Amino acid sequence: MQIDKPLRLSWVVAWVASLLVGCATVGPDYVKPEVAVPEAWQAPRPHGGQLSQMADWWAQFKDPVLAELQRAAQADSPSLAKATAAIQSARATVTVNRSAGLPSVSANASSTRSADQTGVSGITTVNSAGLDASWEIDLFGSVRRNVESGQASLQAKQADWHDARISLAAEVAGDYVDYRACRLKQAAYQDQALSYRQTLKLTHVSVQSGLGAPSDLMLAQAGAASASANARAQQASCDLLVKTLVAATGLPEPQVRSLLGEGAGALPSPADFSLDALPASVIAQRPDVISAERQVASTLAKVGVAEANRWPTFTITGSIAAASTAGVASTPWSLVPAISLPIFQGGALKAKVNSARADYDSAVASYKSTVRNAVLEVEQALVNLDSAADRERDAQTSAEQYRHYVAASETSWRAGLGSLQDLETARRSYLSAELTRIELQQSRVIQWITLYKAIGGGWQSAQAPGEKS
Repeated sequence: MQIDKPLRLSWVVAWVASLLVGCATVGPDYVKPEVAVPEAWQAPRPHGGQLSQMADWWAQFKDPVLAELQRAAQADSPSLAKATAAIQSARATVTVNRSAGLPSVSANASSTRSADQTGVSGITTVNSAGLDASWEIDLFGSVRRNVESGQASLQAKQADWHDARISLAAEVAGDYVDYRACRLKQAAYQDQALSYRQTLKLTHVSVQSGLGAPSDLMLAQAGAASASANARAQQASCDLLVKTLVAATGLPEPQVRSLLGEGAGALPSPADFSLDALPASVIAQRPDVISAERQVASTLAKVGVAEANRWPTFTITGSIAAASTAGVASTPWSLVPAISLPIFQGGALKAKVNSARADYDSAVASYKSTVRNAVLEVEQALVNLDSAADRERDAQTSAEQYRHYVAASETSWRAGLGSLQDLETARRSYLSAELTRIELQQSRVIQWITLYKAIGGGWQSAQAPGEKS
């Protein structure tokens, strides 16, 4: 079979172009930026368990209410849904970018019947069907760099999903701890208000019998009113925390209140864990750090895209059709190789390269800032946790000693060696110390949760939607 010269030339051009694909990817190749990280933690480090136990840390609280709230929040969270949508969008972008390097083919078909106004020539029927194809050869790697950028961006979105999940878990746990502490403090404030009412009652009797000054009654009334106001304010704070848990979990308020119960339950006790790992390995598992690093890779690939756009593009288009007119068949076809060379763009292409490099520099700066902030958050959490633990021990000792003092004061009062007012004063001192103890216990648990979040949490225990294991 004889092949005409133009067709042979088109095939040769296409063959040469296909050989060039993958041989000239312009732009810099990615190298992870180096960021200085301390060789060791400077703050005191807690000990107890291992970092490998972080994946099921909430279960180690052994608090079924907290576990149920966490399950509900993770199952129906707008922030996680938004992060999932971002992943789906990024994955679709990767598919679109990859398809740009593949040939595209479209089919068409038509049937036309026509006649002149006189009807002398009769009716003519024309049937045709054909295929159109086009392919832009990725000579200088524009498509490959776009795919590279999209894949890095997808990985960043997956890390963002993990970050949202950790933040949500820490938020729910913090709100739950605050609620439990709020109810404990509410009980203490109610006891304090009761103590002030007892003092008011005794003062009223004393003034009526002429043994006390009217000013003592005024002071007692002011103290009782203030204590009652504190108790009411604490009740409102607890109700607001219920609303917060409702918003975080998506559960109906009656269900949340049913889970929380009526009484003032004890604060959940977190499982301690060890932080013997080096700062670099701890920081490297934080999703926000991973996301920032992947954004650096994505922006660097965009530099390659901008560089490739300054070079020629080579495309091949072709078509083949089958047509039939009045019983006469024909099969016209065409194959058109074409090259486009940017000659004068007024500096726009160079400016786009400079813009892409500026975006890369900005991403590197953001990455370094994220790493430094991550180290800072861990160090601060360690300091706060150590301080809260020491202060809680002191507050525990103070509350115990005040409790013994109240017992001794009550014994003296019953023996007629002390006044009831002195007993009530001692009781209020104990209640004040107890409130301080509760607040410091709450602070210690919150600092454990803060440290959990600061080191990246147990995010390896779940995969982002569509993420490969």
